[in-house]
Amino acid sequence: MLITIAGLVVAVGGIKAVSSFAAPTFLALMLTVAVQPVPRWLRTKGFPGWAAFLTTVVLVYGILIGLFATLVFSVARLATILPGYDEEFNEIITSFQDFLTSHGVSQDKVQDMISHVDTGKVVNVVTDVLAGTLSVASALVLVLALLLFMAADSVGFDDRMTHLRDMRPDIASAFGAFAQGTRSYLWVSTVFGLIVAVFDSIALALLSVPLPILWGLLSFITNYIPNVGFVIGLVPPALLALLDGGVVKMLIVIAVYSVINVIIQSVIQPKFVGDAVGLSTTLTFLSLIFWAWAIGPLGAILAVPLTLLAKALLIDIDPATRWADVLLSSSKPEPLPDDPPDVTLESES
Repeated sequence: MLITIAGLVVAVGGIKAVSSFAAPTFLALMLTVAVQPVPRWLRTKGFPGWAAFLTTVVLVYGILIGLFATLVFSVARLATILPGYDEEFNEIITSFQDFLTSHGVSQDKVQDMISHVDTGKVVNVVTDVLAGTLSVASALVLVLALLLFMAADSVGFDDRMTHLRDMRPDIASAFGAFAQGTRSYLWVSTVFGLIVAVFDSIALALLSVPLPILWGLLSFITNYIPNVGFVIGLVPPALLALLDGGVVKMLIVIAVYSVINVIIQSVIQPKFVGDAVGLSTTLTFLSLIFWAWAIGPLGAILAVPLTLLAKALLIDIDPATRWADVLLSSSKPEPLPDDPPDVTLESES
């Protein structure tokens, strides 16, 4: 046990040390796993290997580049409209200052606290975010290159898994469970993310909140973040609603977001996610914290798939450690294909 813990500590330290490389690699792996059924389906329809490969590459490239381009454009639009709210922002600061002084806070402390707050600094923060988003282009190039090679390997992946299943069925079952669980999670999160994004965008458009498409896109992306994604997606549109229409409009946005997202993300979606991946709620939340710490913000989005990968490598791959599934799963784990069935012996009278 001590040797295992020590090995895990070394492995985690290594992943954190190369997080700038590990995060894009994990993203490319998860995207490849998500679209892996496409080349398989194309091959069954008689498509040659090169056609299946090109179709897979175009699909994953289109998803990644389209999402990245939309995000960059939306953040750039946000940076252009924020300076127009300079007067509203100053009014809010003044009202907040009056509120503090009327409740016994000294004028000097209030002045010192708000002296560092202005719209120029807010715009600078958004500009820094945009610059950081553009700097991700280098990591994007790495992801695109990795996707190219992984997509090429995925065309013949089924044949290799068949051969592995003949040699080591336990290992093949573990990797198969990881791939199936990852695809199920990504598809469920994508479908519900699109539903949430559409409802949020429509609601914000009806409330005349600026950039409703951007906030819908943010809701879609944060839907992949377990447990706390809703809060992250709520903060920016709520603050912009405060600048655009005051406290009442902000409270309406918070109320509408809460109704839409709590019902969909906290009531309906967890049922489907739990059925898809079989991870307990506690483990899901801890995985969010751990992977965000280990490889950065991308780890929060990939927390569940990466936990499934770790579970496959550390638990499912060895029949002697599968007892841990009882502690990690949200329900009673199903026996893996190579597990012997339960046999009940009845004595004859």
